[in-house]
Parts: sequence; C-alpha cells; structure tokens
Amino acid sequence: MKNQNKLIAITGGSGAGKTWLAGWLQRALGTNAACLSLDDFYLDHPTLPPEARAEINFDHPDAIDWPLFERVLDACRQGRSTQTPRYNFTTHTRLPFWDDFAPTPVVLVEGLWLLWQPQILERFDLKIYLDCAAQLRLERRLMRDVAERGRSADSVRMQFWKTVAPMHGQFVAPQAKWADIILRAPTDDRQLRELVEIIEMELLPNFTPATNWPDREELQPA
Repeated sequence: MKNQNKLIAITGGSGAGKTWLAGWLQRALGTNAACLSLDDFYLDHPTLPPEARAEINFDHPDAIDWPLFERVLDACRQGRSTQTPRYNFTTHTRLPFWDDFAPTPVVLVEGLWLLWQPQILERFDLKIYLDCAAQLRLERRLMRDVAERGRSADSVRMQFWKTVAPMHGQFVAPQAKWADIILRAPTDDRQLRELVEIIEMELLPNFTPATNWPDREELQPA
C-alpha cells in the first residue's frame, strides 16, 4: 500500500469549483500530480437520436460508466498507464478517441459523485467536499455552459432548477458526511495553502512545497 499512488477525491455540486481546485492543486504540486474528471466517464449512447440523448438525466449517478471508472482508478493506484475516454457535452456522446494517461504519485480526481458509491469511496486516500451556495453554483454554470457547451441561458436555468438542484440534494450534498475535508467555496489563499500542507504531510512526505503559488486568476471556477 505504501508504494501505491495516492488518489484524492474532489467532489461537490455542479459549479462548486471542483475543476478549478483540481487544476490549482495540480499546478501547486507540479510533476507529482495529474488530474482525472468523472465527467469524461458518462455512458455513451451513440444509437440514440440527439433529442433522446438530450433528455437523459446527467445529474443522476446512473449516468456514469462506473465499471470503466473503477478500472481506471485501479490502474492509477497501481502506477499503470491507462486510457481514458473524453465526453462531448454538446452532442452528449463519447468522442471516438481516447487519451493516454500516465499516473503520477498523486492523482486528483474531480466529479459529482465520487463518495456516493462505497466501492469508489474506499479507493481514495483523501476526500474533499466543496460546499458552495446554490446561487453561486448557478452563476458559474451559466458562464460555463453558455460559453463552452452551446447552451442558452434560459435552458441552463431551467435545467438547474428542474434537475440539477433536486439531484444535488439527493446525491451530492449527502457526500459531505464521508469527506475528510470540507472547504467552503469560494476558497481563500489560506485554505488552499493549508490543503497543500495536508497533502504534503499525509501523501507526499518527500514533496518540496512551492515557493511561488499558482495564480488563482488563471483558472476559472467550474
């Protein structure tokens, strides 16, 4: 176990800042860390027409290809190179090519339901939950989905209150009780540096802390 790579779960609601935090930590930890996103492990439905794919509840854990995700996590822990899918949120399909992924001493994994399934939860060495107010999460989701996923602002708002918020209450928020660390979003510099210190002490005893911390403005919350 001591020689295995370490997995860090970063979970929380849509728009809580999971992708941002994973990216910031990766920069702070340098070559010691790499990132994985649960978003890329949505089940593929290439035979469904676009209208039917758009009706899938992507805010429910059943939308994820959990067996594939487990295999990738296990490869990362064992230090084995693996391949990861990539998901297109505009067409709601998995892209035809896969990415090569070379695990590092620490793998930062961000996603909505990382602590929901016991067999997934037990694979993580450190579990972080981002607690973020619904209004701020909606504002961030609006910016992301309109700019990156081709959605209209009205459709984003409707989806948020129709499915995102109810599914958050049912499947995302309860995960806080299984987290080792709960961060209140938006995070401040003190929280971020303390988090790096925890990772250093518990997971990377030979890590030399950064003297120049990543610029938090270079990464956008998502």
